[in-house]
Amino acid sequence: MAAKESEQDHTTVIDIPEAVGVFDKFEDLQQAFYDLRMVGIHHSDISLLAGEKALQEKLGTAYWRSSELEDDPRAPRAHFVSEEAMGELEGAIAGGFFFVGSYIAMAAMLTPASTLAASIAAIAIGGSPAAVIGTLLARRAGKNHKDYYTRQIEHGGILLWVRLRDKEHEKLAVEILKGHSGRDVHVHSWST
Repeated sequence: MAAKESEQDHTTVIDIPEAVGVFDKFEDLQQAFYDLRMVGIHHSDISLLAGEKALQEKLGTAYWRSSELEDDPRAPRAHFVSEEAMGELEGAIAGGFFFVGSYIAMAAMLTPASTLAASIAAIAIGGSPAAVIGTLLARRAGKNHKDYYTRQIEHGGILLWVRLRDKEHEKLAVEILKGHSGRDVHVHSWST
């Protein structure tokens, strides 16, 4: 495996084959991800096109299409985040705010003379506003996640790249990407 660096933009390219495919629906992409994982491809070898902010920083403000970036080593990458992981994040945000608010209220109300009923009331009063804030932040995280995929589809589809360590995984990855409605599935001889 040899690494090469592009002189104009300092993009490092390594000699490891990489499969690429374009998806029109998040559900197909997610199923392809799960199947890739089931055949032994590590999650760190699977990447997506980064969000618009990273694209603008790396490639400028020009309008882009997925088909133009499939084989562009300068295309910024991001890790795949499943719906389950987003659900866990949303739950952690909402639950974390509830816990912090409850803990602060409980600590403020607990004195040697306080009763159990007063302590429970303090937790409910302190935790409820924090839970509302946490829920709103969790919904925002979920909306940003969905907006990311919507913008990718509007620009020609969701790009998925898969680094491949051998010919067997190369064949499996191509079959999986095509089997889950991946378009323009092919392998190039390098990855970033």
